Amino acid sequence: MIILDQNTRCIVQGITGKQGSFHTEQMLKYNTNIVAGTSPGKGGQKFGSVNVYNSIEEAKDELDINASIIFIPAPFAKDAAFEAISQLDTVVIITEHIPVHDSMEIVEYAKRENTTVIGPNTPGIITPGIGKLGIMPTHIFAPGNIGIVSRSGTLTYEVANQITNAQMGQSTCLGIGGDPIVGMDFAEVLQMFEDDKNTDAMVMIGEIGGNAEEKAAKYIGKKISKPVIAYIAGITAPPGKRMGHAGAIIEGESGTALSKMNTLKDEGVEVARRPSQIVDIIKDVL
Repeated sequence: MIILDQNTRCIVQGITGKQGSFHTEQMLKYNTNIVAGTSPGKGGQKFGSVNVYNSIEEAKDELDINASIIFIPAPFAKDAAFEAISQLDTVVIITEHIPVHDSMEIVEYAKRENTTVIGPNTPGIITPGIGKLGIMPTHIFAPGNIGIVSRSGTLTYEVANQITNAQMGQSTCLGIGGDPIVGMDFAEVLQMFEDDKNTDAMVMIGEIGGNAEEKAAKYIGKKISKPVIAYIAGITAPPGKRMGHAGAIIEGESGTALSKMNTLKDEGVEVARRPSQIVDIIKDVL
């Protein structure tokens, strides 16, 4: 497992909002260690058994907290992220439609503060059997030894479900986010899986647009010894048209599914042409 373990103690920023309250309930049902929530002006209230505070600082005066998950609307997400980054080790930003310049400032500040940021526009992270900081459906995951890192939430669920049905299970699944600017990248997560004794192989799910997968391929070639299986979504995508995520758009010659697949293959990565092939490839390499 990586990042989310038994020692993770999380605060939910925006716990009383529609999304925050719904997903907090789901996270608590999965036994995630949610110790507090914030909602400015609503300090002193409770959400079930969880105390609500006006700020992270106020909560930290009373509780030991080291992680945050953010369900704050896009116009205010940067402030919430800065508040969390300045005081905590891990920050998961679920919010989508955050302006690119805000995301750039969030990621830059996180680097300065040495804080792990997952997202924005991410389904979050789940360590099966331990907890989840995110919005993924828990019933499709099972404890196991396959790490998944992905730019796509729905494809993560599809692949995790197939791995579970094949009786293998996952060590940790993490969505890096579908925006052009995100906190953790593929290479950082792959290195964590490489160093994790509970992970024996990893699945990397990419998509068209940007060069994150090409950079990851070069990193895998130099630094990763465990098997990596990749799948790139969008092989039939037309140039210049955004497909799903804000970052999924091909500009010019680079960023196509084919160029990403070829770069990965050149570095010795097993590349599936369809998600349904991933489980068979995992069985072959393990």
